[in-house]
Amino acid sequence: MSRDTTLAQAVFGDLSLARKGALVLAGTVLIAIAAQFSIFIGPVPLSLQSLAVLTVGFALGARLGVATLLVYLAQGAMGLPVFSGGGAGLPYMMGPTGGFLLGFVAMAWLAGWASDTGLARRVVPAIGMALLASAIIYIPGLLWPALVFGTEWASLWAHWMAPFIAGDVLKSAVAALAVSGGLAWLGRR
Repeated sequence: MSRDTTLAQAVFGDLSLARKGALVLAGTVLIAIAAQFSIFIGPVPLSLQSLAVLTVGFALGARLGVATLLVYLAQGAMGLPVFSGGGAGLPYMMGPTGGFLLGFVAMAWLAGWASDTGLARRVVPAIGMALLASAIIYIPGLLWPALVFGTEWASLWAHWMAPFIAGDVLKSAVAALAVSGGLAWLGRR
């Protein structure tokens, strides 16, 4: 198995267009299900959605990871209840969590890039990349409410970021361990 093989390539071999499409749709289902495991602790829900996005990015690579997130966002924009708490539609996407939804695309790309370049094969680099990808979503996630709704920075820290840091660290470790462990296991078969 090549150093830059994604988990999807390790499992399925060469990916046909049909298989890529199936993986993208399966990824959107995984993210939508993970989004339903959420607790609203303020304007932003605490959910398993970011764990699913990291896992999809790591497993599929940058291009398919981004494609998965774009399809997921399109599904939500069209009214499918794929977002946290069954949220759907453009009004939901333009709401307080809109920046985080956009940030998921960058998160999937960065995790996928780590997989494409072989960084996801080893646990420590994979965790580092997952932490970086988790941090990246805070840029659009915090800028959105600041610019669109005029939310003050102190409130953004207290209600939109600080409560989520420990969970993001844990979810980053879980995604990185799952994918690097899966690649290691497949490499030994």
